[in-house]
Amino acid sequence: MAASLVVLDPLTSDRLTRFASHAPDDFTVSAAASRDRADQLEAIKSATFVVTADMAVDREMMELGHGNALKGVHKWGVGYDNIDTDAARDLGLRVLRTTGSNALPVAETAVSLMLAMQRGIVAGHMGMQAGEWAKWTVGPRCATQSGATVGLIGLGYIGKNTARLLKGFGCDVLYAKPNPLSADEEAELGVRRASIDEIITKADVVSLHCALTPETSRLIDSQAIARMKDGVLLVNTARGGIADEQAVADALISGKLRGAAFDVFDIEPIKPDNPLLAAPNAIVTPHIASMAANNYAPTVDRMMANLSALSRGEEPPELDRVV
Repeated sequence: MAASLVVLDPLTSDRLTRFASHAPDDFTVSAAASRDRADQLEAIKSATFVVTADMAVDREMMELGHGNALKGVHKWGVGYDNIDTDAARDLGLRVLRTTGSNALPVAETAVSLMLAMQRGIVAGHMGMQAGEWAKWTVGPRCATQSGATVGLIGLGYIGKNTARLLKGFGCDVLYAKPNPLSADEEAELGVRRASIDEIITKADVVSLHCALTPETSRLIDSQAIARMKDGVLLVNTARGGIADEQAVADALISGKLRGAAFDVFDIEPIKPDNPLLAAPNAIVTPHIASMAANNYAPTVDRMMANLSALSRGEEPPELDRVV
């Protein structure tokens, strides 16, 4: 009997066809009709496996799917805070991801955002589009990335790739992580372990690379920002909710922060009243850091291999197992 694989994020017909071309021959592939709750429930009702990028998979959905044919949920990416893992454990459902698959694209995005802010790329471009020669308004605010003190909060696959990229700029890279790296790995990456407080108070650039947990929720709030040096740059390619968006917008307006670049938000898709949209010196992108056309096939093939293993009653690689 064919396994039914449903993508909960709505896809155009072309994207669905491309995705389905990577599926095993004994899989049928479809996508949810929309993001509406009713369509999400309808989609999971008959699925053997579901894939989610941004759509939440909560207990109600899992219970509905489990009552039919659902065996597992696969994250399209790495961060699984949109999946109720407690409910999955209770119901005996598997949760998988492609650990580390998007590490380099996200790291490149984080460094690109640092450079864009340091060098005034976006402000200069927007000025030109508006018919302004903004050399003497943008230029004096520019700085070099080389030699900056960069604090990485979190140092998993993405954080380590970010550190490697920063080595070329001669940055002093600090990292905060519960468990320290070995001395050899610190030397290879060119990093030094520090407390979050030291990063907050000493870094010229703070870049977030940690998971969203109760401990990291609103980690960067108005109090944390107040302890930063004046003119710090903040980058968030991790998860919305780690930084308080209103506090960041307020700090941009006051000039306490020289710039902030966010690829992730509390609510996605972003709402028109998000304070970062109107804040000066903010760069916002639509959660694209993990995406790379040349990384698509390897990631989807790995996802399909994991689900195919489950359908045969086999275990996927331990690295990709969440539940």
